[in-house]
Amino acid sequence: MGAAEHRRKLVSLAYPVYFELLAGVAAGIINMVWVARLGGDAVAAVAVATNVENLLLGVILVAGSGTTVLVAGARGARDPSGLHSAVRGGWALWALVTPVVAIGGYLFREPLARLVLGGDDGPALSLATAYFSTAVPGIAVFFATNVVDGILKGTGDTRTPMKLSVLANGLILVLDPVLILGLGLGVRGAAIATVLGRTAALVLGLLALRRNATLRQAAGTASAGARTLGADARRTAATGLPMSADFLIRMAGALALVAVVARIGVSEVAAYGIATKAMYVATMAFYSVRQAAAIHTAHLLGTGCDERRSIGRQALLLAGGLGLAAAVALLAAGPWIMRAFGAEGEVAEAGALYLRCLGPYLVLLACFIALGGVFEGSGSSPALARITSCGVALQLTLAHGLSGSGLLGICLAMALSMALQCTALAWMYRHTANPDAPGSGDSRPDTPIAEPDSTASGDRLAS
Repeated sequence: MGAAEHRRKLVSLAYPVYFELLAGVAAGIINMVWVARLGGDAVAAVAVATNVENLLLGVILVAGSGTTVLVAGARGARDPSGLHSAVRGGWALWALVTPVVAIGGYLFREPLARLVLGGDDGPALSLATAYFSTAVPGIAVFFATNVVDGILKGTGDTRTPMKLSVLANGLILVLDPVLILGLGLGVRGAAIATVLGRTAALVLGLLALRRNATLRQAAGTASAGARTLGADARRTAATGLPMSADFLIRMAGALALVAVVARIGVSEVAAYGIATKAMYVATMAFYSVRQAAAIHTAHLLGTGCDERRSIGRQALLLAGGLGLAAAVALLAAGPWIMRAFGAEGEVAEAGALYLRCLGPYLVLLACFIALGGVFEGSGSSPALARITSCGVALQLTLAHGLSGSGLLGICLAMALSMALQCTALAWMYRHTANPDAPGSGDSRPDTPIAEPDSTASGDRLAS
């Protein structure tokens, strides 16, 4: 494939993922608007509860992301047994993880609420407990939807997950005012609306799996194979665990950075929180390119065609352009963005300065995230997770040392840390197999993506 073909493929895979992520964030913001009518305690309860859910997303990414890579690789190898095993592995992990999280979270919902609220025994505790009583068992639906999305994306279909996300979040927005205010269910109504919206999307997602031509053909031609269900689950876990770790490390680093910013002042904490939400619009675009690069890389490696360098170059160009556009937009519109979130005075001033200084960090972050998709798709994500771990530790150390310069020092720490992470990733990238070299068509990823079962070597999945 030529550069233009790679670029078109990345764009076609990435833009539905972006709108899928954007729909979730938009619904979350509007959800908080309705909850805000119940008072500050309700807002605090739902805010900390949704933060817990964001962390739990990292848990199921083991199944969702691992399944995406393995399904894409098996599809490229035209290996129906491998594809069937990848799907089984994803659902097996879901069945193992979900009861632990859902049942355990429900039984310990009050201690969990007290923990995330910092030991507060006020009204927010009972409200958060009420939210968890519905939301935590409903995590089973959330986890299942992520597995469905992972399978569909592995087959090259990123549009259906986008449509399902829009549907789920649209239903949540319709149900929120009815359940929260109309029926007087309060924060429990917000949790019920979320679970119902996701349940509707899950039902349609399962129907989409049944209609998916690639999966139907694989089911019809796959042989018994030698792998057990446990082996399928272990293989999916081994593929997805580094990606999950990378996400959780970044989430933990972002939370820890708030504590560093808190040393500067209350206004800076408020400014940092608002500016971070504004950044999501840009960073979600970077992550959509990352998912596209992972899917495209795994699929081509499955065919025996190693074009990681070409895919990496196009992912860098695409994400780098998005990062530069975001940097320019924040530089020009920083004050207006802060005012749009209702910030005034010192908070607005500090936030505008922070947004205007984020440019170098955003461009570097875009390149790191996008290029990381190539390594995820080729089975090299353990090294990526190690780079992220070291980078986050360095960022927190530098931020602590530079916090005396205010949010400007925080921006500098983030940029320096990301520059070193990009340097390490560039070193890895330079050692990637060169597809133009003789015999490169036989090169394989560091960790096999979808080796055909020996008993199914005669069965091949049609393109």
